[in-house]
Amino acid sequence: MSEPQPLLQLPQTAEAVPSIQEMRFWLDKVVCWGQAEGPDTHKETSLHLSRLKDFLQQLLRLINNMEVLCQLATEEDDAPAQTLMKKINIPPKDYDLKVLRKMVALLQETIGKSCSSFGDINQRCSCDNMLATSKACVPLVTCPEAAPLIGALLQQPVTCVRAALSEHFLHAVSSAYSSRCLSLEEQAVVALWYHNLSSLEEAVLRLLECALTYGGPIPQKQVEQSLLPRACAQHCSIFLVVNDIFRSILKQAEGTECVKYFVRAFTSCFLREVALQHQHLHQTSVSLKAMFPQSPQSLLLPLLTRPTEMPRQAWRHHLMWLSGSLQRLAEEEEDGDGDDNSSTGSGRFHKVFEGWFLLVQCSHWVQVAVQLLVTSEPKDCAPLLWLLTFYHHPTNRGHHRALHLVRGQEAWDHLHYLFLARPFPIDRLQSLVTLLSPQPQPPSLSPSVTLDLLVNFAVFHHSPSASTEIVQMVVDRCGLLDGAEWLLRSLEIRMNEDNCLSSDTERVHLRIQAFQNTLTHMHVASGPAKK
Repeated sequence: MSEPQPLLQLPQTAEAVPSIQEMRFWLDKVVCWGQAEGPDTHKETSLHLSRLKDFLQQLLRLINNMEVLCQLATEEDDAPAQTLMKKINIPPKDYDLKVLRKMVALLQETIGKSCSSFGDINQRCSCDNMLATSKACVPLVTCPEAAPLIGALLQQPVTCVRAALSEHFLHAVSSAYSSRCLSLEEQAVVALWYHNLSSLEEAVLRLLECALTYGGPIPQKQVEQSLLPRACAQHCSIFLVVNDIFRSILKQAEGTECVKYFVRAFTSCFLREVALQHQHLHQTSVSLKAMFPQSPQSLLLPLLTRPTEMPRQAWRHHLMWLSGSLQRLAEEEEDGDGDDNSSTGSGRFHKVFEGWFLLVQCSHWVQVAVQLLVTSEPKDCAPLLWLLTFYHHPTNRGHHRALHLVRGQEAWDHLHYLFLARPFPIDRLQSLVTLLSPQPQPPSLSPSVTLDLLVNFAVFHHSPSASTEIVQMVVDRCGLLDGAEWLLRSLEIRMNEDNCLSSDTERVHLRIQAFQNTLTHMHVASGPAKK
């Protein structure tokens, strides 16, 4: 007895899919026949009837194949086929998978053909079946065999008005991918974010949630592994959406250090990916204005330039210029604060917010400023101190920037004296503790600026003989142990990223580790008391 033959031999691509030329030929013929009458037209129609019949049968097979996809995906029962397969010993599941794989390969090859409409919406092209194919794939989104076809649909270049994907398909793919029921290659994931806004928003918020629950400053490597920075570098439109999400979050949580740190880390990863693509892939780089359209243009290049890209001797002058430029923006806001014209007022506030938002994204310059404050003379510290205060408290309205600036100046004076005097004066120490402690009368001022100064003085001052004792006493009395630990961790990460931020990197790292050990012991000692 001979071996049983396969139940169904799927036609090859050339037979199963009518070519674009054939479709155009028959459409033109139908239009011509409909517009003309006479013996010649009837004669030509009779001559072409046989070929037209073959073409229509070919087209019908393609439509039926699309229906097969839906049937295989929904596992609809076909009783006669099931009975026949049982008699010839072909497992129905194996048969369905083979048919599905062939159909997927067939459709993948079809949609991979380049667009042939050349921008003329009156011409038919290979993009015509994109929408139909994407709709047919909706039931298949959790089927592993369909993943290559789904990836091909997502990555098909949108060069034609007809190359649209079904919104239902995009929603189904996004849902399946987020619930980990669908595995996609990296470029397919990027394409999904490009096509589907809700999928992109979900990815950004998931990464942000990961950063907030990390237990400290999130390392840049973890941000890079998320694929989002690379997607932003490939598609400027994705970066603009991500930036808008950050903008909205910062308006609600502007005082949260971990959010600001995350935004800076993400922006740094994004700019690194942009540079890598420009260098290695020789892609035309998008202009800074296109990537940061709402930012004050005069501040873009100066803030986006990293400290490592200029001599150390130029840092102070560069920061003086940045501080002066941002201060002028803030003064314009304050001068027009009583303006009755609400649209003008909102425009001013928008400029100040965008300047602050860009500073948050490039807050490596804030770190350089607070380091320079450690070694500055009293006459040189005002612009740097203003920049640090603006970073923590961007406006005078709800943030009381002017009051924080006065308090920051007082803190700097006490720290400058404490780290030079031998032995350190107790009255200065007590004054510093008072500045960091909650005040009974309003407004309640944040300790952020003073704590930032304290940690940096302890790490970068050249004569820290009593620095450990100062930090230990101040942090313990003010209850700022967690805040100090977080600042030390973020400082350590930044030092690892940019070793040239300090001329004595090894000494600084050793000092950071020593302070971290001290704070860890304090945490352990305070544990039983908290319980």
